[in-house]
Amino acid sequence: MDWLTRLPWIGPLFTRFFRSRVWRVYRHLDERAWTRLAAAITFTSFVTLFPVLGLAAALGAWLLTDHQLGQIQDWISDQVPGISDQLELHAVFAHSHAIGIVSLILVLPTGASWVDAVRGCLRALWDLPDPEENPLLRRAKDVGVLAGLGALTLLSLTGSAFALSFVRTLAGHGAGSVFIQTAAYLGATAVTYVLLSYVLVWLPGVRPPPRSVAFACLLGAVGFEVLKLLIGGYLTEVATRNLYGAFGVPVALLVWINLMAKLLLFCSAWTATSLSPRQRPRADALDAQEGTAGRPGTEAGGDGGTDTPPGSAPPDPPR
Repeated sequence: MDWLTRLPWIGPLFTRFFRSRVWRVYRHLDERAWTRLAAAITFTSFVTLFPVLGLAAALGAWLLTDHQLGQIQDWISDQVPGISDQLELHAVFAHSHAIGIVSLILVLPTGASWVDAVRGCLRALWDLPDPEENPLLRRAKDVGVLAGLGALTLLSLTGSAFALSFVRTLAGHGAGSVFIQTAAYLGATAVTYVLLSYVLVWLPGVRPPPRSVAFACLLGAVGFEVLKLLIGGYLTEVATRNLYGAFGVPVALLVWINLMAKLLLFCSAWTATSLSPRQRPRADALDAQEGTAGRPGTEAGGDGGTDTPPGSAPPDPPR
C-alpha cells in the first residue's frame, strides 16, 4: 500500500496511519489469520451459550432471590442488543429447575472445549504453543477456569448493582435521569473491563505489561458498549428478515458473537504487540509453571512492538 502514501494531500495521512499502533495491531492479526480464529471462537461460543445459560439460571434460582435473578437476566439481555426478546431468556429462567441437570451435563464438555479454543486462539496471537499436559487434567483445569470466569462475572455484577443502587439513592435527592443513565453505562463498562482482564491474562496464561492490559481492557469495554448501541437495530433486522425464516435469530446471534470475538482478538493482539517476538515467550505463564521459561532462545531482546513472527531455526550444517 505504499502508493497510498504518495497520493497528493492525503498521502501524509496514510503515512502516519501506517506507522500507528492500530495498523501494526491489524497487520499482526492479519498475519495470523484472525478471521479463522474468530470463526473458531464463534462456533464454540454458540455451542456453549445455552448450556451455560441453563446452568446459570439453575444456580441463580438456587442461590439468589427473585429480584437478584431478574437483575442477572436483564444483564444477559443487555449483552445481546436487538434480539434479546427473540431469545426468550425468560423461558430459560422460568424452567431453570428442569434444565439445570441437563445443562450441567452439557456444560462440562462444551465449556471446557470453549476455554480450550479461546486459549488456543489467544495464544496463537502471542506465537505461543499450547501447553503439553495430561488431557484429563487439562480438561479439569478448563472447567475450573470457566467456573472462575462465572464467579468473577457474578461478583462484578453484584458490585455494579450496589453501585447503581447507590446512584439511584442519590437520584432521589435531586440527581437527574441523565446521571443515572451515565452511571449505568459506567457500571456496564466496569463489568466488561474486569471480565476482559481475566480473559486476556488468566485464560491464555500470559503476563503482558500492566499498562498494555489496562488500555486493552478499557478499549474492549468501551468498544463493546459502543457496538451494542450501534448494531442493535441491524441485529433486529437480521433476526426478523423473512429470508432467514426460523434461522433469523441464530444467524443474528452468530453475527454478534463473531463481532465480539474479533473485538477480543484485537484487544489480545494489542497486548501481544506490546512485546517483541523474542520477549513473548518470557511472558508465557504456563511455560513458566513447567520451569522452562528461561530456556535458551527466550531471553528478551529486540524493540517492543516488532510484529514479525520469530524466524525458523537455522538448517543443519552439511556433513
